[in-house]
Amino acid sequence: QVQLVESGGGLVQAGGSLRLSCAFSGRTFSRYAMGWFRQAPGKEREFVADIKWNDGHTYYVDSVKGRFTISRDNAKNTVYLQMNDLKPEDTAVYYCAAREPAISQEYNYWGQGTQVTVSS
Repeated sequence: QVQLVESGGGLVQAGGSLRLSCAFSGRTFSRYAMGWFRQAPGKEREFVADIKWNDGHTYYVDSVKGRFTISRDNAKNTVYLQMNDLKPEDTAVYYCAAREPAISQEYNYWGQGTQVTVSS
């Protein structure tokens, strides 16, 4: 069973940076696509970024392009989300997610979330 544990959230001022980490265990990490999602208070969870398992291609929601970078280290079974130039509207609980492309088109494994708060 896949387990995901996020870390790195916190309180930061607008314009600051944070790096989120997600530790993956239970299966072969390199076979999984990995994503980051977020949910702000009173809003639905939204896609932020993901990275493919095979060629490392990345995808971002328009609102974070140029500010956030997703990456993965297959040797450490970890996916990262580097967040720069943070804005108050980035405040949310950030979730790491995983899916095995050969089995599912949907992300079906989720971490517990880490809070990111950006003050103005």
